Amino acid sequence: MKTMKKYILLVLLMIGCNLMAQVRIGDDLSDIDYNNPQKYEIAGITVEGTSYVDKNVLSMLSGLRVGNEITVPGDDVAMAIRKIWDQGMFEDVEINATNILGNKIFLQIIVQERPRVSKFSFSGVKKSEADDIRNKINITRGDIATSHLENKTRRIIEDYFADKGFYNAKVTIQQVPDTTRDHYVDLMIDIDKGKKVKIGAINLKGNQGLSDAQILSAMKETKEKGVFNPLDPLGPMVINAVADAITLKPLRAITDVEEYFYENYRPRIFKSSKFLEANYEEDKQNIIAKYNAKGYRDAIIVNDSVYSLDDGNIGIDIEIDEGNLYHYRDIKWTGNTKYDSETLGGILGIKKGDVYNKELLNANLTYSETTLDISSLYMDDGYLFFRVDPVEVSVENDSIDLEIRMQEGKQARISNVTLKGNTKTNDYVVMREMYSRPGQLFSRSDVHRTIRELATLGFFNQESINPDVRPNYTDNTVDIEYQVEEASADQVSFSAGWGLNMLILSAGVSFNNFSMRNIFKKDAWKPIPSGDGQKFSLQVSTYGTRYIYYAASFTEPWLGGRKPNALTTSIYQSFYSNGYERKDENFGYFRMTGVTVGLGKRLTWPDDYFTLYHGLSYMNYRLKNYSSIYNFGTGNGYFNLISYNINIGRNSVSQPIYPRNGSEIMLSLEITPPYSLFSNTDYSTLPDDDKYKWIEMHKWKFKAVWFSELYEKLVLMTRVRFGYLGYYNDQIGPTPFHRFYLGGDGLSTGGSMFDSREIIGMRGYANESLTPNLNSTSGVTGGSIFTKYTMELRYPLSLNPSATIYVMGFLEAGNCWVGFENFNPFKVYRSAGVGARIYLPMFGLLGLDWGYGFDAVPGNSSANGSQFHFSIGGSID
Repeated sequence: MKTMKKYILLVLLMIGCNLMAQVRIGDDLSDIDYNNPQKYEIAGITVEGTSYVDKNVLSMLSGLRVGNEITVPGDDVAMAIRKIWDQGMFEDVEINATNILGNKIFLQIIVQERPRVSKFSFSGVKKSEADDIRNKINITRGDIATSHLENKTRRIIEDYFADKGFYNAKVTIQQVPDTTRDHYVDLMIDIDKGKKVKIGAINLKGNQGLSDAQILSAMKETKEKGVFNPLDPLGPMVINAVADAITLKPLRAITDVEEYFYENYRPRIFKSSKFLEANYEEDKQNIIAKYNAKGYRDAIIVNDSVYSLDDGNIGIDIEIDEGNLYHYRDIKWTGNTKYDSETLGGILGIKKGDVYNKELLNANLTYSETTLDISSLYMDDGYLFFRVDPVEVSVENDSIDLEIRMQEGKQARISNVTLKGNTKTNDYVVMREMYSRPGQLFSRSDVHRTIRELATLGFFNQESINPDVRPNYTDNTVDIEYQVEEASADQVSFSAGWGLNMLILSAGVSFNNFSMRNIFKKDAWKPIPSGDGQKFSLQVSTYGTRYIYYAASFTEPWLGGRKPNALTTSIYQSFYSNGYERKDENFGYFRMTGVTVGLGKRLTWPDDYFTLYHGLSYMNYRLKNYSSIYNFGTGNGYFNLISYNINIGRNSVSQPIYPRNGSEIMLSLEITPPYSLFSNTDYSTLPDDDKYKWIEMHKWKFKAVWFSELYEKLVLMTRVRFGYLGYYNDQIGPTPFHRFYLGGDGLSTGGSMFDSREIIGMRGYANESLTPNLNSTSGVTGGSIFTKYTMELRYPLSLNPSATIYVMGFLEAGNCWVGFENFNPFKVYRSAGVGARIYLPMFGLLGLDWGYGFDAVPGNSSANGSQFHFSIGGSID
């Protein structure tokens, strides 16, 4: 009887709200004295109820070991149960005593495992949203379906929708047994996003010095719902503005206009009106910074609240104490020995009596993107350890006395310049582009210029180029490590164009980080020899057997390896036949063969953004029985062009893919020898075959582009282009080759391959539709002069180096004429529209635009109006 009593001893203690302890014993409790716990040696441990957890592992997790002593009743068993429970893998845990022999006890651990996840699915959301959530929650088959897993999943989903403005999203997770597998469940995740919550109103109180519009514009991320109310009358606003202007209140008049447009024309295009606590806190600091910039040094937010509105959106109340409007009364400089106070004051740009402006003060002392600042003055001359500290030594009423304390320190020289992250590009290719060099005095401007040059190479992710500047205070030196991230530089292109009543397919490949010296090394083909910064490109176009064009070019950017003198060579040929068999007497063709050699170099004057290019070209045009292309002469013979090209330009664009600031200006001239001026021949009587045998021309082109960042990646691009094709001899006139063709997507068609025409894209009009006819009988078309004006407002959707995407709105105008006598730069065709660009490292810049041409084209009723354009490599530009 006593043996049976000992067999059925059960010890199970409650742990937390889900843990229950039960003691199962016989009717006779005399063997267990709960008032006098006894020590027992564990003689054996068995485990029951596990399917997926190893029994030996579970026994070890409990902390119980055979041979160890435990106290019964006591905390030892309770602690063992807690250790197992804390693993989160079990729904129930019991520890039983199965036998007691003297001072030895035999234990049995019984567990009930939690089910595991077989699969999960979503309801109540779109597929794209479900895919995004699936990547975030990171649930895999076999995960244990714990309450912690459900809570974590619920929190991730709620946060995901909160970031999108759905603050009341509800997530319900149901476990459904998997009928195909024991102890597995399917998670059914039902999501009710609810109504999107926006900021319905931001109410300001206490602001007098700044208008509501000025304050709300300072809040970068926290925005009210958009408003578009064109029916609100302008009359009262105009009357108030005029009245304020007449009564000598110009600032109030400006405020009248600002407030009217803010209240009635406030579309939300680039910023949503969702509320995020972190952004809101930052925007409150932006309000104070705005006040500080306007002279209100003591401005504070005394009270603010966020609350729900009746329509389900939220409202924000902000109460501001502006304080006094301060002015600078006195400005003194201390610690300056290299530059006198007058020089520093001129650079600071702030004088006595000016309104207090903390933002301007900090910018002109530390770093200004538009003007020279005090720190740049010193740091560009090696004073890396320079420090400047503006101290308000006296504040009385509305006046501030400022003392600018400076620690010039000693000049620092560059000790080491290193590179990190270039896994493909050879070190010397990158190092030769650096303006920071060992032994030189440190220059902050040189660091910034190096970042630009590395971005311009196109071999690295331009958004992640990072200089790590490491000062050595002990010996007044500095080490600089430029950290880069390799990006794909090679590109593949494919396009289709319609020209001369045929569909022409073009394909090309450009290896922009090529290595010619390794071309015969088998191990270097991964998949091509690369790393030396050279450019090698191939292109082919065809229309079956009747037409083929192919070209190859190679560029060595540092000829000789010591100076940035770029040598470019290219060779190309096109062949177009009339479709007859070669043996047929009517067989005709047009063949063009050309070769170009050019040398470009960087200049140091007027500044080192200038470049100069010289090029020599030879082209041979061969016609046989082919008057159908150019209806001049007999359609037989050959024509030659030898030209010299000079191009001078200045390029300070910040980066090549999505520039935010800088400019590009280019002026080029291509000229041929004036053969006819050295001949006594009467060219007016010569047949065309002889007149154009040696082509004469001078071709001028000008381009100017400016980039301006208006507001946090919102960029305004303006561009002007002009071209003129001139001639030396009136008896010959303009050449039928090398003419300008305006309109459309700018993609090359068949004609450009064999008559060297220049295609200029213009959106809103059909391809080449703005190109004039020279005359109605010759059949030769093309302009000798063109002009084009473009304005684009750009905003990026993604600056990821693997796929840079931006959208734009544009205005465009241009025209093309024959001769200066018809030229009128203000008589242009106009268009407007929207577009998008995506830069893929493998394919380059791809674009899709919709443009609307406002002006009818004489003789072509379908040339303008609504037009879609596909572009490759900036062909429209």
